Amino acid sequence: MNIQLVPLHYVYLAFIVLIVAVMIRRRDTTIICVAGIMTIGLLATETLSGAVSGIFNSFVYAAKELLSTIFIISIIVAMSRVLIRTGINEVMVAPLTRFIRSPQVAYWGIGLIMMTVSLFFWPSPAVALVGAVLLPVAVRVGLPPIGAAIAMNLFGHGIALSGDYIIQGAPKLTADAAGLPVTSVMTASIPLVLVMGAVSTLTAFWMLRNEMKRSAGSQLRPPVPGESLNGTSPTEASPGAGVAPVQQRQAIPLRLQKAFALFIPLLFAVDVILMFVLKLQGGDATALIGGTAVLILIAVTLAAHRHEGPEETTNYLIEGFQFGFKVFGPVIPIAAFFYLGDAAITELFSHPLPDGSHGIVNDLGVALAGLVPLNDTVGAITMTLIGAVTGMDGSGFSGISLVGSIASMFAGTADSAPVLTALGQVAAIWVGGGTLIPWALIPAAAICGVSPFELARRNLKPVLLGLTVTTIVAIFLL
Repeated sequence: MNIQLVPLHYVYLAFIVLIVAVMIRRRDTTIICVAGIMTIGLLATETLSGAVSGIFNSFVYAAKELLSTIFIISIIVAMSRVLIRTGINEVMVAPLTRFIRSPQVAYWGIGLIMMTVSLFFWPSPAVALVGAVLLPVAVRVGLPPIGAAIAMNLFGHGIALSGDYIIQGAPKLTADAAGLPVTSVMTASIPLVLVMGAVSTLTAFWMLRNEMKRSAGSQLRPPVPGESLNGTSPTEASPGAGVAPVQQRQAIPLRLQKAFALFIPLLFAVDVILMFVLKLQGGDATALIGGTAVLILIAVTLAAHRHEGPEETTNYLIEGFQFGFKVFGPVIPIAAFFYLGDAAITELFSHPLPDGSHGIVNDLGVALAGLVPLNDTVGAITMTLIGAVTGMDGSGFSGISLVGSIASMFAGTADSAPVLTALGQVAAIWVGGGTLIPWALIPAAAICGVSPFELARRNLKPVLLGLTVTTIVAIFLL
């Protein structure tokens, strides 16, 4: 598989290295991403006007790709606000406090529930469902919102999505590309997913527990509407933290509180049943949850505000969308740059890559594969690296077909092919599916009211350690 690399590939790679270095130093990368977009646009169009226009067009492209996520986050936040201000959330979560009595139970409980729901419906709708119900309980027993976000992220976007044993979207893509039966890739992935999941979640829990002991949660407060993601002065509680905002509460009779507290979980339970019966996944499942949240918002607002209900419904939606776009604002420029590594480059700049190209990121993965000798040990290390590289566009799925085809090249025997294929799949999805790339993990971050960049930073060590141990295990399995 010969891929011709052009200056676009090297410039893109150089900017990736620069962006990662700046992120590690915890500095803002917006200007660097804009410079990268403009440089790539200049190389692709060979005109200054094309490069300048490419900045705006890439922002629009990223916003369109993220729009459904922005909407579901905004709607869930709007619904959470009215539940907090009416006190319904406190009544709703009271029964759960009997079972979730400590931060430790909250971390593992949220994680396991998130993993189970994600196996059936994929993580995006699961985040909205699990976060809206369980986050207030977790915060009440002492788990910081960042801890809940880590649990939902690693168990959902990590363990559940990388195995994908129910929906089987990921293993089918990789198996087809590698020319293998889906069952062989799924079987080979079981020990790798288990090791990766155990190492990453245990490491994250150990780090979180130590930090909670040192700081007693004082430095783990999430950002809030009205302050920057790195700010420190709260003016209002975060949307999912289960704490009433500074605004005056809206009085509502206790009987109505209890009725809504029973009715709302039942509605979401019906959503789960409908997802299963109608086989709704991904965007369709997210849409069902989002529509349900809107109906709940309207019903509770009308009951609480009565004659002012229509106007207050609009106000809650405005609050939700203000929060959603505020959270996504810093992410769009970064996402715009990384989307250029995949399909956006040809859509925005009219086929600037050589014939046979699979996109900048995937081309770099193929080139990396061509630089190493063909044996099982080096092949396993290379497959992890290639999977991670192809996952840097933030989707996790865009490059796994390429991962499967490269795995078939590295496989020395028929028995090693499924293991290498599964290893590349695990690496690609853990990196790109929503545990390390900031804009890919926004759903969990926004629902929990934490910075997506901070969440990515917290996940970095556990995920890298997990990938290292998983690669070693794969070498022994070959």
